Amino acid sequence: MTQKEFIEVLKGKRYSYEMEGDRIVVTHKKNVDLSAITSLPPGVVFKNVGNVYLRSLTSLPPGVKFENGGWVDLDSLTSLPPGFQFNNGEDVDLRSLASLSPGVEFKNGGHVSLNSLTGVDGYFHYWEGNIKGIDSKRLLNKMISLGLFER
Repeated sequence: MTQKEFIEVLKGKRYSYEMEGDRIVVTHKKNVDLSAITSLPPGVVFKNVGNVYLRSLTSLPPGVKFENGGWVDLDSLTSLPPGFQFNNGEDVDLRSLASLSPGVEFKNGGHVSLNSLTGVDGYFHYWEGNIKGIDSKRLLNKMISLGLFER
């Protein structure tokens, strides 16, 4: 999808955005539901107040960032670029992810769902391998850095 096409989608849904150089920064004051789109242009930053729904994406282009206040729903995503970071305020749903490259980091405020990688139906903090007294996201980030989720 091109930037122009993406801007037309945002306008059609009446989602506010700003241009910062070559980046599109989504600034909507509520949830952003783009579940039907199958691709994004590079350099999209989500800084909306609520959740982001991108249920039909299978991959993310370079420069995409999640800095929104709510959760991020990426049900169909099968891969993440190396070094990708989540900085959103709540949960991240990655139930279809097939692998995680070292450098991917979860700095989000909530939990992480990795159903296909862990076999856990729900969030990673329910996984039986968690260690009492160690934050589950800290353990997850360490496991990613060691390459335990690469396939």
